[in-house]
Amino acid sequence: MEKQKPIGIFDSGVGGLSICHAIRRALPEENLVYFADIGFSPYGVKSKDIINERSEYIVSFLINQGCKAVVVACNTATVNTISNLRAKFSIPIIGVEPGIKPAALQSKTGIISVLATEQTLESDSFQRLMAKYSKAVKINAIACPKFVTLVENLEHYSEQAVDVAEQYIRPLLTEGSDQIILGCTHFSFLRTIIDQVVGQEANVIDTAAPVAMEVNRRLDKLNLLNSKNTDIYAEFWTSGDYAKVIEPMSQLWGQDIHLFAIRA
Repeated sequence: MEKQKPIGIFDSGVGGLSICHAIRRALPEENLVYFADIGFSPYGVKSKDIINERSEYIVSFLINQGCKAVVVACNTATVNTISNLRAKFSIPIIGVEPGIKPAALQSKTGIISVLATEQTLESDSFQRLMAKYSKAVKINAIACPKFVTLVENLEHYSEQAVDVAEQYIRPLLTEGSDQIILGCTHFSFLRTIIDQVVGQEANVIDTAAPVAMEVNRRLDKLNLLNSKNTDIYAEFWTSGDYAKVIEPMSQLWGQDIHLFAIRA
């Protein structure tokens, strides 16, 4: 029974659905519960205290829904709250962070770039991560708020998305960056456009697949992987306006969803 409990996943908005997709591909027999904190989105411009408060509330909510583990599918929430969440809750808490380490190891030009939110880039956790590798490579850290808006508005395949990607990325390529790190889960939905702009000039690093692998490792270690392959479900919750959220979440998930809205 414990193994059949769902994996909880949350983000400030719809971007964390990219992590949901990666987990569903890697662990197709697992049940999922996703929480989009649209009512408090975006986290990228919120204070650390507010992000901590929301993260604690959502993890508690997901545990009350029976979740056996929680994935913080948001770079901003991870860098600001992961230590606190792990100290406060006993279930496995898995976070995401920009892939600076693999980028630094793979770079041939010695220049790498991180695309993220302002809050992620300003966090103590990110600053420590960047300082750890800044002697080995030059790290460009670029805040990309327009990327988040494009995904939330389902404009991630638009001509505007191409223009915004060119605006953010072209100067980095011109300077010689050969590793482009997607430091926000929203940005995975822009991968097609980003790849189009980057071409063969750089390698794009996305953390969705490694996060799914880490979820698999943690659950396997605790003997919590689900082996029952019947009645698998994905459940969706939001703190936002149901009418505004149902369409983008359904489209980004790839099929119609049952969405539950709560005031929080």
